This record gives sequence, structure tokens and C-alpha cells, in this order.
Amino acid sequence: MNTLLPIKNRSVYHYSLEAWLLASCLFSVALLFARIVATGQATYVFLVWNLFLAFIPFAISRTIIGTPPVNYKRWKIVATLGVWLLFIPNSFYIITDLFHLEYFSGPPKWFDLLLLLSFAWNGLVLGILSLSQVESFIEKARGKGFSLTIVVFVMWLNAFGIYVGRYLRYNSWDVIVQPVSLFQEMMEILLHPLQNRMEWGMITCYAVFMSLLYVTIRSLSLGFTPGQTINQKTNQS
Repeated sequence: MNTLLPIKNRSVYHYSLEAWLLASCLFSVALLFARIVATGQATYVFLVWNLFLAFIPFAISRTIIGTPPVNYKRWKIVATLGVWLLFIPNSFYIITDLFHLEYFSGPPKWFDLLLLLSFAWNGLVLGILSLSQVESFIEKARGKGFSLTIVVFVMWLNAFGIYVGRYLRYNSWDVIVQPVSLFQEMMEILLHPLQNRMEWGMITCYAVFMSLLYVTIRSLSLGFTPGQTINQKTNQS
């Protein structure tokens, strides 16, 4: 008997993606709680806040795609997507929390690595799901070419946001709280790329990495098999 049943026939996959994502987030929180109990220190508690920030763009995009087309109002959609753009970098920013691995001691390194990776993974999944939802929404409204352009723009925005958040220490809400200083520092990087080669090196590497990650996971979610092209998949649909 063939034990390798198709995925769709396995009951474990009948649960919604959101349910498994929630389980994954709870696992991360459980790891953090275990570390706090074992060490008596709330060293990595900031990860919960970062994961919450990563959830915001997903909640926004989920709301957008859940709105019936008859209720669409252009100004509301544009405003909502504007807020989404401010927060989407937070979902990908969380991968830089791996930097903290070398700073704290206590539990074995493998435990802290798993803890940080689990939070980073959940943030990435939230970001990829959210961007995928927005891409699908825009594709229906403006076409595939425009939606892909938005995806590329968002990935560079994410990479730029990661640098601004990690090294310049700004948050999404600083667009309102500290708009002048944020604008000045961003323009310094944008207008003087040669003087900020290291910064642009980081931004470029992260943009390419996240783009490849997004395209790979997006392709898997569409049911691609090894060696299958986009056109072949489209022709089967």
C-alpha cells in the first residue's frame, strides 16, 4: 500500500492556515515563557511586541480582502494600503532579532537559536501572507504587471525599513511622531548612495533575499511541482 497519500487527503491539512499560524505563534510564546521561568529573566520579551507589530499588516490585508467589492471606496482603500505600507516592514524586520543571539547567556545556544528562529519565522510568514493578499487584491483591480511592480517596491521598502529600524532606531509611527528627523536621515541615504555603500549593500542583500523567499513560498502555495514553470501552471488552471 502506498503510504505517501496526497496532502489533500491528510486530515492534518484540513485545518486553516491561520490555525496553524496561531499554533506556531503560541509555540514561540511557550518557548519564551519556558526561558523566563528557567532563568528568571525577561530577556527576550520584546519578541512578543515585535510579533504583534508583524501581525498588524496581516490583519489589515485580511480586512481588505474580506471587504465585499460593493463596499469598496477608493479613498478608504488607498488610506488603508498606506497604513499597511507603514507596518509591513515590521513583519520582515523581526529576522534581524537573530542579532541578539550573541548578546545574552543562560540557556543553551540551541534553545535561544530556536526561540529567535521561531519568532522570525512567524514574522516572515505573516509578512509573506499579507503581501500575497495585497498582491492578489491589486492584481484583480489593476492587472498582474502592476501588482508585480508593487511587490518589488514593497520588498525594497521592507529592506529599507529594516535598516531604518535596526540601525537608525525608528519605528513605523515615527512617520507621525518624528517626521522631520526621519525624513532627513532617509534622504541622506537616498541622495548619497556612494557615501552609504555599506547601508545600500545591506538593503540590497535583504531586498533580494526577501524577494526570493517570497517568490519561492508563493510558488509553493500555488501548487508548483519541481521543474514546472508559471506558464505551465497557468495552462493547467
